Amino acid sequence: MKHVMFVCLLLSALSNAVTAQSLSNVKEVKSGAQITFESLTVDYGKISKGDEPMRKFTFTNTGNEPLVIISAKGSCGCTVPTFPQDAVLPGKSASIDVRYDTSRLGVINKSIVVTTNTGDVTTLRITGEVIEGK
Repeated sequence: MKHVMFVCLLLSALSNAVTAQSLSNVKEVKSGAQITFESLTVDYGKISKGDEPMRKFTFTNTGNEPLVIISAKGSCGCTVPTFPQDAVLPGKSASIDVRYDTSRLGVINKSIVVTTNTGDVTTLRITGEVIEGK
């Protein structure tokens, strides 16, 4: 009988230890809006001078409150972002459109800094190269 009691106590202690360890591994779920981009970089590739200047950064509000983009600023005047002015509801997707001045020859390596009501700042990048002709 003592052995059975000992085994029961041992199993109970092990079960409590496993439960405590499992609970410590559970990540805290953040409340509020959350912005999740499909990609943080858009590569124009090699494009000819004057080619289509618009690209999109698609994102989803993966949080549980409306997402508001406060600002989106390009690193120079040749990179002009436009973003939704209305709140993006939880589970919904939208995009930040970026217009790069494709009349400028050379390597593209620009950034767009996005500020939202999440409290975080996200940096997006556009890359590529504008060449004289293909």
